[in-house]
Amino acid sequence: MSIDLDRLKNLVPLDSLPQDRLEQVPQIAHVQTLGYGAPVFQIGDEDNDFIYLQSGAISLSDAERSHQVLFSSDDQSRYPLANLKPRQLAGSVASPRAVVLRIDGTMLERLLAWGEVSADANSEDQDFDAFEMAAVTQDADWTMALLQTKTFLRLPSHNIEKLFERFEPVEVSAGDQVIRFGDPGDYFYIIQSGQCEVARPTNAGPVKLAVLKELDSFGEDALVSEEPRNADVTMLTDGLLLRLSKADFVQLLKAPLVRRVTLAEAGALVRKQGALKIDVRTEQEFQHNGIPGAVNIPLFMIRLKAKKLPMGRKYVLYCDTGVRSEAAAFVLANRGFDVYVLQGGLTSALNRAETPPEPN
Repeated sequence: MSIDLDRLKNLVPLDSLPQDRLEQVPQIAHVQTLGYGAPVFQIGDEDNDFIYLQSGAISLSDAERSHQVLFSSDDQSRYPLANLKPRQLAGSVASPRAVVLRIDGTMLERLLAWGEVSADANSEDQDFDAFEMAAVTQDADWTMALLQTKTFLRLPSHNIEKLFERFEPVEVSAGDQVIRFGDPGDYFYIIQSGQCEVARPTNAGPVKLAVLKELDSFGEDALVSEEPRNADVTMLTDGLLLRLSKADFVQLLKAPLVRRVTLAEAGALVRKQGALKIDVRTEQEFQHNGIPGAVNIPLFMIRLKAKKLPMGRKYVLYCDTGVRSEAAAFVLANRGFDVYVLQGGLTSALNRAETPPEPN
C-alpha cells in the first residue's frame, strides 16, 4: 500500500518537516493491515518505531488491564501510539480491520534534527540543510540509503551535515586507478555509482581482496594508520565517487566510530562478554608474540575475512601501537560490528605488564 504524503503532513511531529525531508519518509516507513485482535505492540517493547493508526480502531491497555479504544478519526491518532520506551501500554486491533503506519524512529529523528543543528551559532554555514546533500550527490534516494547504513546511523547529526558540506564528487571511468599501492593516504571514498576492485600486488601477481559497489567505501586504512596505501583500487565500471579529505575523515568519521579500551577494560570484555581478540599484525608478527587465544587477521585481509565473523559478537583488536588496529576497527565498525581497540597496543607502557586475560 502506498503512503500518502498529504496524510503524513497531518501527523505529529512529521508536520514540522519541510517538504524535501517529508518526501523521504516513505523510504523509512511501511504500512500494515491487521485483523481484529491482532497485537500491534506489547507492554515493555523497546522497538524504535513511531506507530500511527491510519484506519479502524485500536484498544490500548495498561498493566492493570484498564483500557481505552482509539479510533482513526480521533485527533489523538495524529500522534504516535504509546511512544514512551519501553512501551507502557499494549495495543491490539479493536475493529474488523485496522491499518497502521510504522516509521523507523531513528531515521525520523534524523530527519527532524538535520538542518536544526546548522542553526547553532558556531556553525560555519547556518543556512545549510542536510537534505541539500542531494544537490551534491544528484540522487536523493541514494542519499537516503546512505544515511540508513550502519556507519551513518552511528554518527551524530552534526557530523553528517558537515560530511555533506565537505564531500567532493569525482567522476571516474572503467580502468581508472583510484588508489595505488604504496602511495600516501589522502582521501576517503564512498561509491555513489559503479564498481571497483580492491587488490594487493604480490610477487605472484595481484590478490583480489574485494569487489566494492554502490554505498561501499574505501581508502580509510592509510588515513587511520598513517602508513602508505596497502592495496590498489581500480574501477571496473564508469561511476561517481564522493571523496573526503584526510583531515575531515579523521574528525567527522573516524573519531565517532573507533572506540578505545584500556587493558583492564579489554580483559573484562573478553572474560565477561566473550569478546574475541583479533591480532591485525602480519602472520609473522603474530607467530612471534601473539596473545594466546587471539586469532590473526592481518589488516590488509580484514575486508576479505569480515564476512566470516559472527555479527553478534564483540571484538577487541590489537597491534603493536594501536594504529593498525584502529584502521581495522574502522573497517569492521563500518560494517556494523561491535569493535574495540586496545589503546596504545602491545608496546605501550600500560600494556607491557600483562596481556588481556583469557575468556572463561
